[in-house]
Amino acid sequence: MSLQIIQNENGKPAGVFIPIKEWKQMKAMYENLKIWEEPEQTEEEILNNIRQAVEEMKLIKAGKLKGRPARELLDEL
Repeated sequence: MSLQIIQNENGKPAGVFIPIKEWKQMKAMYENLKIWEEPEQTEEEILNNIRQAVEEMKLIKAGKLKGRPARELLDEL
């Protein structure tokens, strides 16, 4: 298996990258792995999320909503 260790900003292991071909093989062997996959968003859901983000940006620019630090947003990912 050719997985890669993903490190955080301190060089500590934080995750693992598994190539998609190997992930598919693992899912075929172990049915319970499928629960870890997120369902794909529909085009409508994606567009609604973009609209919501644009509205939030307008509110932040107008001073009606407090923005979040970029680090906090990245940590969420």
